[in-house]
Amino acid sequence: MNCELPRLIAGGHHFAAGHHFAAILASLTALTTPCHGLALHAHILKLAYHHHTHTATSLTSFYSRFGHLTDARKVFDEMPELSIAPVTALVSGLGQNGRGGEGFRVFRDIGLRLCRVNVNSDLMASVVAGCGVMEGIQVHCVGFKLGVERDVYVGTAVLTMYMGAGDVEGARRVFEGMLERNVVSYNAFVSGLLRNGDYQGVLRVFRGMVKDGTVLPNAVTFVSVLGACSGAKEIEFGRGVHGFVVKVGLWFDTMVGTALIDMHCKCGSLHWGYDAFVQLRGKRNLITWNSMIAGMMMSNECENAVELFNRLGDEGIVPDSATWNTMIHGFSQYGKGAEAFMFFKKMQSQGIAAELKSLTSILPACSTLCSLKNGKEIHGYAIRINLNDDAFLATSLVDMYMKCGESSLARKIFDQFENKPVDPAIWNAMISGYGRNREDESAFEIFHLMQEENIQPNSITFLNILSVCSSNGELEKGQQVFRTMIKEYGLILAPEHFACMVDLLGRSGQLDKAKELLADIPEPNFSALSSLLNASGCNLDAMVGEDLVEKLAELKLGNSGPFVTLSNMYAAMGRWKDVKKIRHVMDFQKVKKVCARSLSVT
Repeated sequence: MNCELPRLIAGGHHFAAGHHFAAILASLTALTTPCHGLALHAHILKLAYHHHTHTATSLTSFYSRFGHLTDARKVFDEMPELSIAPVTALVSGLGQNGRGGEGFRVFRDIGLRLCRVNVNSDLMASVVAGCGVMEGIQVHCVGFKLGVERDVYVGTAVLTMYMGAGDVEGARRVFEGMLERNVVSYNAFVSGLLRNGDYQGVLRVFRGMVKDGTVLPNAVTFVSVLGACSGAKEIEFGRGVHGFVVKVGLWFDTMVGTALIDMHCKCGSLHWGYDAFVQLRGKRNLITWNSMIAGMMMSNECENAVELFNRLGDEGIVPDSATWNTMIHGFSQYGKGAEAFMFFKKMQSQGIAAELKSLTSILPACSTLCSLKNGKEIHGYAIRINLNDDAFLATSLVDMYMKCGESSLARKIFDQFENKPVDPAIWNAMISGYGRNREDESAFEIFHLMQEENIQPNSITFLNILSVCSSNGELEKGQQVFRTMIKEYGLILAPEHFACMVDLLGRSGQLDKAKELLADIPEPNFSALSSLLNASGCNLDAMVGEDLVEKLAELKLGNSGPFVTLSNMYAAMGRWKDVKKIRHVMDFQKVKKVCARSLSVT
């Protein structure tokens, strides 16, 4: 048709009726350019068919498809008589082009009057899909009054609107009230639940869908359900879904297969994920490869990740920024700074500009290597590409400078924000950094400034400031901070908070109070018990120390720290026979003392 149309128009052929023009215009929307449609419109005008309802409706849809909304509105406004179809075409086109508010006004001024005579669910669904939440709620109320709120198309559009606004309960009420559901409505609901983090809700809906059996899940359904399994770490449920996918013959679908790989890797079943990856041979795309490489990195299989990265070219796939970021972030998080920098430099040599994710991933590598020079280079690059004011990047820069011992440079970055970020992350980085560099007063200054600025501290904030108190022996301040956390902010105490207070009390010679506080922890972890053990060592309380070593040995078999602390305690008390016994116990349990090392990087 594409080749014949210009010749037919040039020859002046008269099409039998406006329906023919409508059919041709509908097919022309599949093209990449509107030139043939413009020529056909000229021919329609010449033959005076532009007032024909079907033709004008198709022209409205055609112009909307290519973003020519002024032309679409002109065709619409010139129609001698309006009906539901052209109103739906214009409202839908406006919504698809980001002008849903205008579409709502068309519905309010024209469409609503027509709906009162002839209710149309397509029009109602189109206007809801394109407009904002407030307008959508109004349309939902109109649909309720007109009796179409339970229609599958209207209901799907309305629940999608509520999900987009984060109103999960509103969407749930709409979904449960629908008289009929199809796979599209199920997909809209479960994908909305997934986006809003209700992973168990997704699994419950899927169970109900399968149990009911009226509507069969499709590829989109499986992708959402597998995403929920990943988020909830529901590996057994995920394996059941994997079996279902194989049963219905969708295991070879690229989208579903990639979701299976992602689910298995995130749930710790790397070999299952790799099996799914192998089975997708010939169907794999870049996203599939990225998921598998990320899975390898998550499992600390760095060498295998590199091998996969090097094999991308075998299938004619070029790594994108996400691929490079996965490699950089993976090496950085495992303390392999040199490898992270190698991939960062390689990425730049391939002409791929470093994005925010790349920069925040490489900065921890600078800290690991104590490479201030590289960190400053990254900082300079961020300034050149106007990312210096990004709060997330600023937090990473603060952390890097603090770990490299340059607290004054970190403070300059923090002070550049006239309006301080409300996210406590950058504040936490400043407090922990000052604590690490033994600048305790500055740490407290930031904490007090945080309170003055009405920034809500989180549990990490209090852990950092308690650590400062503990390392400096500030018992009174530590107790005040501990009380503030509970009474003023109502935060839940973690074992790490107790560990800091136990350590602080022990360092201050109040071992009995430290023991009482430890007793309040339902399940004390290694850190909390170690803190009390260190405190008992400072106070040479061998009885407490012996009891704690037994508990610590149960929690973390093979760690030499508790035995060494108890041995040192015996030595300080002159109990050399007990020192010898400790060494025999360590030999019997094959516990080796870890030798200290120093690292110097230039």
